[in-house]
Amino acid sequence: MHRYRTHSCGALTVSEEGQIVRLSGWVHRKRDHGNLLFIDLRDNYGITQCVIETTSPHFKTAEAARNESVITITGHVVKRTQETINNKMATGKIEVVVDVLQLESQADTLPLQVNSDQEFPEDTRLRYRFLDLRREKMHSNIVLRSQIIASLRRRMIEQGFLEFQTPILTSSSPEGARDFLVPSRMHPGKFYALPQAPQQFKQLLMVSGFDKYFQIAPCFRDEDARADRSPGEFYQLDFEMSFVTQEDVFQAIEPVLHGVFSEFANARQVSPLPFRRFTYEEAMLRFGNDKPDIRNPILISDVTSVFDGSEFNAFAKAIEKGAHVRAIPAPNTESQPRSFFEKMNDWAISQGAPGLGYIIFAKEQAKGPIAKFLSSERLETLKKLSGCQQGDAVFFVCAPKATAEKLAGLARTRIGEELGLIDKNCFEFCWVVDFPMYEYNEDLKKIDFSHNPFSMPQGGLEALLNQDPLTIKAFQYDIVCNGVELSSGAIRNHLPEVMYKAFEIAGYGKEVVEQKFGGMLNAFKYGAPPHGGCAPGIDRIVMLLANEPNIREVVAFPMNQQAQDLLMQAPSEVTEKQIKELHIRTHIPAPKTKTTS
Repeated sequence: MHRYRTHSCGALTVSEEGQIVRLSGWVHRKRDHGNLLFIDLRDNYGITQCVIETTSPHFKTAEAARNESVITITGHVVKRTQETINNKMATGKIEVVVDVLQLESQADTLPLQVNSDQEFPEDTRLRYRFLDLRREKMHSNIVLRSQIIASLRRRMIEQGFLEFQTPILTSSSPEGARDFLVPSRMHPGKFYALPQAPQQFKQLLMVSGFDKYFQIAPCFRDEDARADRSPGEFYQLDFEMSFVTQEDVFQAIEPVLHGVFSEFANARQVSPLPFRRFTYEEAMLRFGNDKPDIRNPILISDVTSVFDGSEFNAFAKAIEKGAHVRAIPAPNTESQPRSFFEKMNDWAISQGAPGLGYIIFAKEQAKGPIAKFLSSERLETLKKLSGCQQGDAVFFVCAPKATAEKLAGLARTRIGEELGLIDKNCFEFCWVVDFPMYEYNEDLKKIDFSHNPFSMPQGGLEALLNQDPLTIKAFQYDIVCNGVELSSGAIRNHLPEVMYKAFEIAGYGKEVVEQKFGGMLNAFKYGAPPHGGCAPGIDRIVMLLANEPNIREVVAFPMNQQAQDLLMQAPSEVTEKQIKELHIRTHIPAPKTKTTS
């Protein structure tokens, strides 16, 4: 018999009745029933109820074993009586009567309970993450993560992709976020950078003649934490393909994502193939952002023309100064109490807006604080443009274009949630395409890349030479699920002359491009295939499928919001000897002092 176990704690059934078995695991829970002590023994696979009598020579050892102590038991399987069957457990029709019990490891008093759904402060959970991961929900989430990654890998290989690993120590490049830098001992004054993404390397693999690449890639960005973003490292399904159009990329990844989500959806619906597509301009107009949650049926519309020259001076005068008016319908709200509309107005004020005007298309006539300022013709036009029906209300945002889009998008989500319009039992995918190549940076008063600087501009070099940069679209695309951006991707710029010009428009001279991207640029001069790809985020995929609101719930050992690993106490100080070996000095800023007036 094996030293520790013949079966797992989730394996035994009535078919093993009468057998002598050995199990090892953690004491999940104990119950003293007088002359009997029941122990729920837990391992990675499940829980088995074990029973030890007070007459057993091992009873005192069992009694002294605290919760989460590790024990090994040898005993015989017995069938439970009908009234003691537990159908909630896979092993609920049997129990093991203990003949021998060995204490392998005694647990100290626990800082958090493993056998409970009780909430604990996040700092406690992260400091004792090894205990937190023993809890049923967290354990299931990490198992789910492993299964999802295995499914993604299998599906990519089945499509003919080859898995490669790209370097972790590389050079710094301007990719939109701060790099994590690593000082070089052998090259004083120089630094490696941890990759924000394998962007350049995967493109170099295409130039090297490999046709389809993928990897489950670790990426590192020194960013602030958010619910859907880790502050240090994250993983993505990174892939690239040669001799492809944008359509080819979509057809490659859609079945993978659809298949994985269908496999782990747990009875939730997954949007059918092909996924819906919206241009960036359409997404900003109809949904108010570029990562739309299309489970929400509300569509925003531009109704600037309705108020232009109208008697509603607050909007009419703002329109003269360049403002836009967005309409956000609220279906079937005629019977809503006045407090609903007041609540929406208060919410808008909390977002920094002056308020949220509205009109109700009631049976007898249009009502609301704005309705009296619009003629019947304007009201009819408003009804058509906004898609409203009798009994609906419509809210308004009036502001400069970017501000109007953002607030209307937030209002759309708020109204959808207030009215219960968002289906929580489905996964709705969509693509957002045709992103602008450039945007104007108001702070720096210059043109910047708006998305990925390595993207091919639509129209190629001719567009860069002859178009207003702010009108140039790129072959860039995002894939979104339930309002969560899973991935950005692009057809790449593989032509040196196009790359030089693209970066020149954004203010980077030829020498800067050659310094920062010399390896990739040099490779492009020796015959580069047209290529493109994408990189869906693993952590976000698991977060959605696990139905968790925070990415830290699906990562085994995450940092906290201050980018600290409380378990391993990182970041930490290092010795003076290590500092000297790296030829660097540390400069600790003085603590900020409060000033008194």
